[in-house]
Amino acid sequence: MMSGKKICLMILTIMIILYTKGRVLASNAKEEMAVPAPQLFAQSAALIDGETGRVLFGKQEDTVLPMASTTKIMTCILALENASPDDVVSISDYAASMPDVQLHIRKGETYRMEDLLYSLMLESHNDTAAAIAEHVGGSVESFADLMNQKARDIGCTNTYFVTPNGLDGTDQKTGRLHATTAEELAQIMRYCISQSPKKEEFLKITRAPSHTFSNLERTRSFSCINHNALLTTMEGALSGKTGFTNGAGYCYVGAVQKGEKIFIAVLLACGWPPHKTYKWQDMRRLISYGNKAYDYQEVWKEEMKIAPIPVAHGIETDVEAEIRYPNQRSLKVLMRKDETVTIKKKVPGLLEAPIEAGVPVGQADYYVGNDRIASYPIVTTEQVGRWDVEFCVKKLLNHFLFCYNAR
Repeated sequence: MMSGKKICLMILTIMIILYTKGRVLASNAKEEMAVPAPQLFAQSAALIDGETGRVLFGKQEDTVLPMASTTKIMTCILALENASPDDVVSISDYAASMPDVQLHIRKGETYRMEDLLYSLMLESHNDTAAAIAEHVGGSVESFADLMNQKARDIGCTNTYFVTPNGLDGTDQKTGRLHATTAEELAQIMRYCISQSPKKEEFLKITRAPSHTFSNLERTRSFSCINHNALLTTMEGALSGKTGFTNGAGYCYVGAVQKGEKIFIAVLLACGWPPHKTYKWQDMRRLISYGNKAYDYQEVWKEEMKIAPIPVAHGIETDVEAEIRYPNQRSLKVLMRKDETVTIKKKVPGLLEAPIEAGVPVGQADYYVGNDRIASYPIVTTEQVGRWDVEFCVKKLLNHFLFCYNAR
């Protein structure tokens, strides 16, 4: 029989074990807690994965709003793709008449295209934007058409450009405002830094701390300083563009790399004077959230079997198919810990003979939530002939020859 002293000691030991276990469980639960969403000044914001374009965080990210001089990322990439850095740009009276901020170019002067692009992106000069647009598109209106076509090519259906510099405007023909959404502006920046054939040139210009140049007449000299403060205040900053108009408020689009992760963030209507610094506070919050909440996870999962697909009018009733995966069996995706990957297969209910081997007939899509992150073709693995008159004649002929030769 246990003494009272031993019983007390046993109870104390059990209490210590339970307390310690509770502390460990609480600690683990705390570690697994989701990173809280950032509280932002901006009326509209988006944070996307620079690799896949997937939206990682949004605040009214689909709301259409003016974007001020962040417009100039589109002006810059179109000029890089459709003109040479050494093109001679002649200044028109219209370009020289643009309001501040200006380089103060003058009618009749000539400049190298590349020098004007530094003026455009470092100092955000409105007159150089108009000069670039006229040179590339023939007119500001025609250049706006190029901007809108490029936006559609990227998949931005809610974006509409009227001006090459981002000044607030309305298309007199369509009545549409010069505006975009936070998500679509982020997708445009993603195109500029990672998908455009001129991405390296874009990054070189937008990352430059300064640039000096002269007009081709050598009568005037200029010096431009990069006003994208993120480049000097945030480690890993890749590119960005500020903007402000009375209608748009302070706006910003920027790209930041944290290790393997590339984040693109957009802020629209992020305060009005005197709150010029709100955008930098919001950027720090967005990038910090993305870096803490998201990590790369290996999500590769092979679907080994595809059910045979029925075949109409075939010499076989069905055909075998398989998912054609790449040689490298790996798929790393930027995800939160609470997110999962699902695979959705799209295959036809019936195929019509004849069917060749290796023909794509469907696809297997990998999804994180509602976002498709990868897609692989489903292809036939065998040939199926058609049961028709020609097949029957050949079949009878072969049978006749076999019987004749067997005599």
